Amino acid sequence: MLKLTNVSTLIGGFQAVREISLEIPQGDFVTLLGSNGAGKSTLFRTIAGVLKPFQGTIEFKGRAIQGMPAHKIVGQGLSLCPEGRQLFPQLSVLKNLTMGAYTRRKDRPGFQQSLEQVYALFPILRERQSQLAGTFSGGEQQMLAIARALMSKPEMLLLDEPSMGLAPLVVRKIIGEVIKAIHEGGKTVFLSEQNANMALRISRRGYVLENGKIVLQGSSSDLSNNDKVKKAYIGT
Repeated sequence: MLKLTNVSTLIGGFQAVREISLEIPQGDFVTLLGSNGAGKSTLFRTIAGVLKPFQGTIEFKGRAIQGMPAHKIVGQGLSLCPEGRQLFPQLSVLKNLTMGAYTRRKDRPGFQQSLEQVYALFPILRERQSQLAGTFSGGEQQMLAIARALMSKPEMLLLDEPSMGLAPLVVRKIIGEVIKAIHEGGKTVFLSEQNANMALRISRRGYVLENGKIVLQGSSSDLSNNDKVKKAYIGT
């Protein structure tokens, strides 16, 4: 479903992503591990079209998308839930969800169907659909951010650091239950996460990013038992 070949991206003249090559088949659940500053968010924003690579190719469902505008990539079926949520805090829950479905704004029946699906996944959003997003707690905002990304009806979902700043109980709810349920519902998932223990527990495969380069890859179980991964990201 997604294939990157020698992708490199500059941020202010600094090469933040360096010659990344990876493949994610349809229906897979892959996690991307790395410390702060490793280049995870830059890679995700490059895939989603927010940033443009200066070299390499990005293929989604066999079609080259590097250089394609971000909204066109969303329309192809690939959606990014960004780091830091980046909601519209002065808009209501419902209006945030409506913005997530912007590329489908002429498909009213499809919009209503997606709305019911995200309300079933996050019942609190139905209960508080008129509430301003900026008044939500951190965990509630993350639920809304994921729901907004799902409103475009993506085939593949990029989740960038969904546990950032959240309490452990909320992390277990969002990552351990909700994201797993999204994958089991048929979505291909690419998860960037610092909570390596949780991410590797629910994903199938993983990549480790250091200084903008992939230094390790393998099954989640193999990475969980790798001494370097345990020392750097899981601990004893």
